[in-house]
Amino acid sequence: MRGPAVVPRSPGTPERRTRRERFDELALGIVTSVDRRWQDRLGLVEYAVEDAPQVPDDWTSDQVPLSSLVRGSGATPTRLVIFRRPIEHRAESRTDLEALLLTVVVEQVAELLGLDPEQVDPRYADDD
Repeated sequence: MRGPAVVPRSPGTPERRTRRERFDELALGIVTSVDRRWQDRLGLVEYAVEDAPQVPDDWTSDQVPLSSLVRGSGATPTRLVIFRRPIEHRAESRTDLEALLLTVVVEQVAELLGLDPEQVDPRYADDD
């Protein structure tokens, strides 16, 4: 079979979103809800999604990081990066993906705020 499975309504624009676009939309929703709740205590935080982490050659852990948190200083914002491919790899369904993404974001924000993850977002306790 050749050509698109679904004919786009607008020529040159795909009708279906890519996995990356769906992941980004899901991540944006979770980050927005958590950030909105804690914005006054978080200060300036820059959120990003990258495909995969760049681990150094001397990496000894069997685990691939799901996110990266770099605290800001002065005019440099704190940066929270979520790694799409390792998270997608661990999720068997959309529900698992949402739960894992929420867990990653909430745990990183909890680390920033010095709180328990359950305090950051009540949905976190439901995911255990």
